[in-house]
Amino acid sequence: MEQGDLTLMLQQWSGGDAGLHDALFERIYAELTRIAARHVARERAESDVEPHALVHEAYLRLIDMTRIRWQDRAHFFAMSATVMRQILTDEARRRLSGKRDGGIQITLTGIADDSAIRDTDVLQLHESLERLAAIDPQRARLVELRYFAGLTIEETAEVLGTSPATVKRQWEVARGWLYRAMQADARPAS
Repeated sequence: MEQGDLTLMLQQWSGGDAGLHDALFERIYAELTRIAARHVARERAESDVEPHALVHEAYLRLIDMTRIRWQDRAHFFAMSATVMRQILTDEARRRLSGKRDGGIQITLTGIADDSAIRDTDVLQLHESLERLAAIDPQRARLVELRYFAGLTIEETAEVLGTSPATVKRQWEVARGWLYRAMQADARPAS
């Protein structure tokens, strides 16, 4: 798929060309499924989220956002990352409400070598990410794109309009910050 073609389709669709709906979905479905599959593969077996279900739910939420003027492919996939994060967080909250053991656990790959911190609650991650967003929105966005949308370093750089080297540096800093925040949250209150 040519990036320019998808950008043009997104712009025409957000400009009111409803006839592009089916063609657009066909063009982006494979990419959204790839992103969702990478994320779902990192979740524990307790989770019942399937990549195709995540894609369909995200897409349904995206098409309901009628006031968004899609700027380009990067804008669309960045918003997809946000929507996928919301879906996964909502699902974790739903599951947590029916459990007494602390809820669904997911693996935050690459956050640190400490295996005690690698398995983390998606709600704890969401709350830590919200705190990071309050002090550094760019790095929080980067984590959202890398972790929730499963974008590569290069794809993240494209979405953020920066270089892959900058994304790598910021990714390391953001992971370190989240590691410390979640480790502090995991300590029992004295």
